[in-house]
Amino acid sequence: MWQIFVGSLLLSLVHAAIPNHWIPLVALGKTEKWTMKETLSATVITGFAHTLSTVIIGILVGLIGIKLSTSYSAVMRYVAPSILTGLGLIYLILDLRDRNHHHHDHHAKVGGANINKPGKSTIGILVSLSIAMFLTPCVEIETYYFQAARIGWKGIFIVSAVYTIITVSLMLLLVYAGLKGSSKIRSHTLEHHEKLFTGAVLIALGILAIFVSF
Repeated sequence: MWQIFVGSLLLSLVHAAIPNHWIPLVALGKTEKWTMKETLSATVITGFAHTLSTVIIGILVGLIGIKLSTSYSAVMRYVAPSILTGLGLIYLILDLRDRNHHHHDHHAKVGGANINKPGKSTIGILVSLSIAMFLTPCVEIETYYFQAARIGWKGIFIVSAVYTIITVSLMLLLVYAGLKGSSKIRSHTLEHHEKLFTGAVLIALGILAIFVSF
């Protein structure tokens, strides 16, 4: 259980700290001249929209994992960690590829949606952001649900709770810091190497899961 908790915590921290989850909200709040309360409220709404879709898909993945774990427990001991390790390797490869095709995008985006379009109402902006975030669930966490399913519904609950709380809380903290002008946070490295960090964490969790039993 501790392994699932720590794994969920690490993945959630890396995921929530990715700049395109919070920097656009800081820029949006300043551009629209929202108050601190309004910007943080927008962060909570969009953050929960993002985690909601991830948790829904994650539960479905977890159900498949539980079913397989019940019928093929010996196989699942190696299949789930192998999936984590494999996905981690894919992220590392993608990071290497991105280094060769490096470019900057100065338009503020959340979940792939451009938020700097003029003429949008506050409600319209929030709806657009929420839909964009809902439609971009966290793939890394989805994969981890498969691993968590080895301990049943308890594992699925742990991943869901940790991911939701950490993601929304860290987004709030980073947006608050940004609005206070202390966002001289060195986000450039994470922004351009998020796949490297995510891949490293996934590989470490996969290897740990193979050699450390619950």
